[in-house]
Amino acid sequence: MSTLVPTMADVAREAGVSTVTVDRVLNKRAPVRPTTEQKVLSAARRLNFALGKVHAIARDDAPPGDSLPARHLAFFLLRRESTFYQALAQALTLASQGHAGVSAHEIHYLDGLTPQQCAEVLLSKGRQCDAIALVSVDHPAINHAVDQLSGMGVRTYALITDLTASTCAGYVGLDNRKAGRTAAWAISRLSRKPGKVGLLLGDHRFLCQELCEISFRSYFRELGTEFQVLDTRLTFEYHHDARKIADQLLAEHPDLVGLYASSGGREAVMDAVRASGRQHEIVVVCHELVESTRRGLVDGVVDLVISLRREESAKALVDLMTRDAQPHPGNGAGSAASVIVPFDLVNAENA
Repeated sequence: MSTLVPTMADVAREAGVSTVTVDRVLNKRAPVRPTTEQKVLSAARRLNFALGKVHAIARDDAPPGDSLPARHLAFFLLRRESTFYQALAQALTLASQGHAGVSAHEIHYLDGLTPQQCAEVLLSKGRQCDAIALVSVDHPAINHAVDQLSGMGVRTYALITDLTASTCAGYVGLDNRKAGRTAAWAISRLSRKPGKVGLLLGDHRFLCQELCEISFRSYFRELGTEFQVLDTRLTFEYHHDARKIADQLLAEHPDLVGLYASSGGREAVMDAVRASGRQHEIVVVCHELVESTRRGLVDGVVDLVISLRREESAKALVDLMTRDAQPHPGNGAGSAASVIVPFDLVNAENA
């Protein structure tokens, strides 16, 4: 650090940003995130750097309780064509538009991208925001992007399925252990007799699905030993794959009594059960109440839907992203803050 009159380079080193960013803040050449601006101004004051009058009101020693600046949020979802994600996007939009702490919000879809491509999108678009939330597989490339964004002052929140990145700022979603055990409880209680139980998963890298599977099996090991849980089959959440796998499962096991579909592709699974004519023999449990699963309940193809409260989740997420503006040093691996949203159990009588 210079012992003479401090320069913008000194301020940049103190704030941990580039000299270009310092120039943008001090000379108002271009807008930057409010949190970055505060970081630069705080560093400049510590170094007794001469600040112009334009920054006189930008104080970092304001009394506690002062309102935080409105934040620019971005949400990254999966599968634009999915009715579930369309409904979730609408809930996030309503929660953001009605929140005083949100200056702007964006919704992006990560359709058909590899984890590496998703990471590139996150870095490209996320760096322009104050905070982001995403639904994503837990993958090293994604977690590295989360860490990089954290280094830029952009906080990342996991929605629906958690991430193991040490800098992930929070998680909003279900208690998936309870969800998996609830699905097992329903099948064991509603089945007319013990027998084989099928389990369809999208991808083990979705931590929510992995935990649902572990808990589902745990329940049967503990309380449903007369049932046989078959090997898990992966659909990768594609309709074609889910239909093919469901058809194979039904053909190979005429004594199947239960089926748990915890991921996407549920419409294809319902179609396969409907086509087999065995909807009155097999207890089917799936996730998310949308038009197709509601119809499945009414038709008797689905027995129980474990449904995320979308509006409640969206509001909780936006509240967390807007109030949690300061970093929390010393966080361990996993999420720093969790908001567990209760799920609804929907059957044909309350659909």
